[in-house]
Amino acid sequence: MEGLQFLASGALDEAIAVFGNALVEDEQFFLAHLGLATALDRQGKVDEAIVHVRKAISISPGEALTHTSLSRLLQQKGLIEEAEEEMAISLQLQGES
Repeated sequence: MEGLQFLASGALDEAIAVFGNALVEDEQFFLAHLGLATALDRQGKVDEAIVHVRKAISISPGEALTHTSLSRLLQQKGLIEEAEEEMAISLQLQGES
């Protein structure tokens, strides 16, 4: 996916545009929400990143990676208890796979 290439090269504005366009076409595109969240986080837009990770979780709640991502973002915000809860969910899901 082109958005991942932009992420890897550090072209965050381009990655955001690609992932955003993908979401216009398909709001339920799980990976586009995660990619957009990653790019936004790298730009320091943690609150916006959290919104997209939460959307990814709502689309596919059984993905451990999304809960780990949310945990990390919540830690950045100083929301340690919530972050620990998300990490516990992630670990539980990893144990189930």
